Amino acid sequence: MMRRKNSNKHFTRMGTRKKVHAFVRVRPTDDFAHEMIRYGDDNKTINIHLKRDTQRGVVNNQQTDWSFRLDGVLHDASQDLVYETVAKDVVSQALNGYNGTIMCYGQTGAGKTYTMTGATENYKHRGILPRALQQVFRMIEERPTHAITVRVSYLEIYNESLFDLLSTLPYVGPSVTPMTIVENPQGVFVKGLSVHLTSQEEDAFSLLFEGETNRIIASHTMNKNSSRSHSIFTIYVEAHSRTLSDEKYITSKINLVDLAGSERLGKSGSEGRVLKEATYINKSLSFLEQAIIALGDQKRDHIPFRQCKLTHALKDSLGGNCNMVLVTNIYGEATQLEETLSSLRFASRMKLVTTEPAINEKYDAERMVKNLEKELALLKQELAIHDSLANRTHVNYDPMDEIQIAEINSQVRRYLAGTLDEIDVINLRQIQEVFNQFRVVLSQQEQEVESSLRRKYTLIDKNDFATISAVQKRLASIQAGLVDADGHLVGEPDGQGFGFGVASLTTKAGKKVKSKKTVKEQPSSSARKEGASSFVSGKDLDIFTSKTQLTPSSKDGDVKDMLLRDRETSTIETLPSDSPKEELHPPRLSTPPSKSVAFEDFKNERGSEINRIFKENKSILNERRKRASETTQRINAIKKEIDITKEALHFQKSLREKQGEYENKGLMIIDEEEFQLILKLKDLKKQYRTEYQDLRDLRAEIQYCQHLVEQCRHRLLTEFDVWYNESFFIPEDVQAALKPGSSIRPGMVPVSRIVSLHNYLKTTMGLQQARRK
Repeated sequence: MMRRKNSNKHFTRMGTRKKVHAFVRVRPTDDFAHEMIRYGDDNKTINIHLKRDTQRGVVNNQQTDWSFRLDGVLHDASQDLVYETVAKDVVSQALNGYNGTIMCYGQTGAGKTYTMTGATENYKHRGILPRALQQVFRMIEERPTHAITVRVSYLEIYNESLFDLLSTLPYVGPSVTPMTIVENPQGVFVKGLSVHLTSQEEDAFSLLFEGETNRIIASHTMNKNSSRSHSIFTIYVEAHSRTLSDEKYITSKINLVDLAGSERLGKSGSEGRVLKEATYINKSLSFLEQAIIALGDQKRDHIPFRQCKLTHALKDSLGGNCNMVLVTNIYGEATQLEETLSSLRFASRMKLVTTEPAINEKYDAERMVKNLEKELALLKQELAIHDSLANRTHVNYDPMDEIQIAEINSQVRRYLAGTLDEIDVINLRQIQEVFNQFRVVLSQQEQEVESSLRRKYTLIDKNDFATISAVQKRLASIQAGLVDADGHLVGEPDGQGFGFGVASLTTKAGKKVKSKKTVKEQPSSSARKEGASSFVSGKDLDIFTSKTQLTPSSKDGDVKDMLLRDRETSTIETLPSDSPKEELHPPRLSTPPSKSVAFEDFKNERGSEINRIFKENKSILNERRKRASETTQRINAIKKEIDITKEALHFQKSLREKQGEYENKGLMIIDEEEFQLILKLKDLKKQYRTEYQDLRDLRAEIQYCQHLVEQCRHRLLTEFDVWYNESFFIPEDVQAALKPGSSIRPGMVPVSRIVSLHNYLKTTMGLQQARRK
């Protein structure tokens, strides 16, 4: 069976970080070095003492004493006690969703394989692996409320090559492609490794014995049955609840790792193939120790997991989201003391590694869909009961069809036309569709207005300077009086040839003719095609240039200024002698000042108060920003000092752990320098929290001040625009309609529209008077 691909969603509930548990098991021997190896009273400390070498002379700095504090020392311990102490809790938590790893490490012949698998001659001597399988199936029997599935795999790493120890089974067969280690978001797995379903304890033991017979062993002076490869037996657990129809279920795996023993070639006397195997074994164990050292150093960003197949396959276990336990097997003889010290150092380094056990939760997509459908049906039933109690028996919560959508569209149109007072609210889906139909009606009305304008007017492109120039010439000819009372140009073609036309009856020699630029001619189709021959009034030009020139360039601005000046000139006319004379007003500047100059005058006169408030708020904002910058600098300085203090404290702590930890009545004894560093770090953290709180308060004040400054700036600019338009663009006789109390106030109507309307009314009145004469 190949590994099953799982496409379900995977979630990991974050846990708390904890250190790796490290135990040491001493191999029983008749030649135990009692003078060199001693155990602490707490059964967690092992002390090593060497006699000083007198041959080195009087000055001899050789270290002779070592003290290692671990989680437990197993001396003359039975297999039952070893399993209860080391593996029982790890296996028990695996059925709750936590991954677990149990690893045996030590020199060759120290009893690693015996600790992991045990001896087959005696049932009481079985090791951790068969006991773990037995515990898993017994716990499954104690949990009838869960459907728990167990699968196993057996991997061997021999000479940096991956082998499936269960590939010899008849229904598996050898793999065509070589096995590789693959990483994915769910973790690390071996592609090509067979995973076997086991429904009972006997099936699991059969697979274990099958894999054990396929392991590679050899004989040398240190061990007659020395394992020449690393093996990883993995138990996969998947638990679904039988009582709850929950789509969530948990998965976990237990890695039981039996490492090959490290060898000193001078003692083992390995040759030939065994020598090559020993070289690979020592190399992989060396890479494992490098990875452990990197994991124990908090400053290391990169962990060299990919240096060898062993560390890459155990990436999830080493510092991952699992419960990690190390069993270090050592000799108790004096001749093996150097290898014993090396193994104990490895165990001490492993204790510095931290893991983060977490529950592995997955969600079954098929069951999730069924649960959602069931919940949806239940909610619909509850809504039906609620509607029946509220006398709303005809409410439908299904998606709307075309007939219902058309009815809502009709209601919206009648509501906008005023024939319908209100639209009844039935449910949320109907409310959403009402808003959607409002959008549809608005879009249709915009299209109708645009189509109507296109039929009535001719659009002028802002980049078409030739057409704009032609329109300007046409307006100039109108203002020069080259138009008669009927709106025909003097000298207009009469169909036979070029004629001089008929002058207006009201036109007299030596007298200017009033401008009639609001007389509108509907352009013919031929004139529209040519563009320059169509007549566009001042009002029309103002409307369409404003529509097509949202961001006018400098040339467009000059064109608008010329048109405004022409309009102002056209409004200055001589009234007839029989009309009453109007009150004269002081003349206004023909060219308004620039906005920059006018803005300075506005700030000193009409806008002086808001300008003063704006400056005060801006000064307060700058002062708060300055204080925030100073506080930030102080926080950075404190953070730097905290990092330096932490580094010094970590150095003192690591130095204490290497030299050995001392306790007095259960309390850890530290030196004065480390104590002062702890006090200093506490004070620095207190200062950091105080300064950081001040910085947060200042940031809130800065945000509020910035909001006030932006409000003042917007109000200042808005009032300036209104004042500027009133003072220089709106005609004086129109300002009467803009006085306080009237229905039209400055800023409500664009200035260009006001000027165009004013010129249009003036010109129309002039034409009516001329016709009456």
